[in-house]
Amino acid sequence: MRRVLIISPHFPPVNAPDCQRVRMSLPYYRQFGWEPVVLAVDPQHRADWRDDSLLESLPRDVAVHHCGAFRRELTRLIGINNLGIRCAPQLNRAAFDRLARERFDLVFFSTTQYLVTPLGRLWKRRFGVPYVVDLQDPWRSDYYERPGAPNPPGGWKYQFARFTAWLFEERTLRDAAGLMSVSPHYLRDLRARYQWSQLPPHAVIPFGAPQADFEFVGAHPQAGAALPPLPPGVFNLVATGGLGPPFSHAVRVLFSGLRRLRDTQPELAARVRLHFVGTSYASPEHATKFAQPIAEAYGVGDLVAELPARVGYMDSLRFMRAADGLVLLGTDDPSYSPSKLYPYYLAARPTLALAHADSLLERLVEHLRSARLVRLLQPGREMQPAQEVAAYLAAAAAGRPAELHSPRCDDWFARNLTAAALTRRQCALFDAALAAHSHDVPTNS
Repeated sequence: MRRVLIISPHFPPVNAPDCQRVRMSLPYYRQFGWEPVVLAVDPQHRADWRDDSLLESLPRDVAVHHCGAFRRELTRLIGINNLGIRCAPQLNRAAFDRLARERFDLVFFSTTQYLVTPLGRLWKRRFGVPYVVDLQDPWRSDYYERPGAPNPPGGWKYQFARFTAWLFEERTLRDAAGLMSVSPHYLRDLRARYQWSQLPPHAVIPFGAPQADFEFVGAHPQAGAALPPLPPGVFNLVATGGLGPPFSHAVRVLFSGLRRLRDTQPELAARVRLHFVGTSYASPEHATKFAQPIAEAYGVGDLVAELPARVGYMDSLRFMRAADGLVLLGTDDPSYSPSKLYPYYLAARPTLALAHADSLLERLVEHLRSARLVRLLQPGREMQPAQEVAAYLAAAAAGRPAELHSPRCDDWFARNLTAAALTRRQCALFDAALAAHSHDVPTNS
């Protein structure tokens, strides 16, 4: 059986979005011919994101090793909190030790801490082991340079991130034996940015649907953390996950529709509540609300509740299951592919999705037929989205949300988007990357 060393600095019990692909795939790698070994950063270095419930989902027989990192108490004195920077020297030493003592056929970087991925070039030169990079987000992005974009956050940190992306991205990804991406846009942008005639073996593979997590939540319904109770007697719509400036348009359309409903049918508006949970990635003492101030500006703040602090992953699934309906918000980036689309699908709750026209999210929602889709930013239809939101909320308040949905695409979902199916595709990419590397490596006659 081939062996893959998986580099995932964030890993359970750390609750970070970029470790979820590996976490959900671990039970299936062996089934498709690959023995996984995980190298992560000791969870004490992200204690603010700790979620011990995630440990229940890990196979007991998969080796997970940890390395250290510079402590945040020290690095934040010079303004550095990025885990990729803090752990790079320690991760390099730990990987060198593993690669020197054990046989590995491939290294797989599955993280958005992209500053650790250039280490793959060092390990490849030293040990001859090829590497695959997982593009869960763009490493280099021009989002904040586009016309009408908000000011970039982070000041000099943003500029530093742009500089390091400019410095390392092309060489790191050019030397990779394979590229995995959650969105076809990321691969297309790479080819255009660097005028590459072709890419190494590559595949667009979203995160798998977490059926096992929903089974766990069903068997353990008691929440592990305090979640706001959902008020009785109203239709409770829940949105989970981080929010920020890229979501502004969708959030404003949502509240514009709620305000329209209040103006035209106040008795129905009074029977709707919107709940936003885990909207900030900041620690609880620094988490600030994003949706609530916008709701108040639209005069519907009393119908909206926001809990910006992070909540446990399993608790977020419990909150979805407890909701009467869900809200899925798209960003103004057409390549945005939210992994929460799949747990939303598995939660089987009436869902309102606001997605920009011609976006990846729009196409996914259309294909799955799991939500009432409201298309944003269509020329000549500027007022229509808010009207559609108001109509959906009116139907929900009247107890008729299911009437707005077509039959779901369960068979296609099971064949193509389960964790097992997508792990099979990962392993097929590993096989292709290893074959391409073997072809390129000169042999001694």
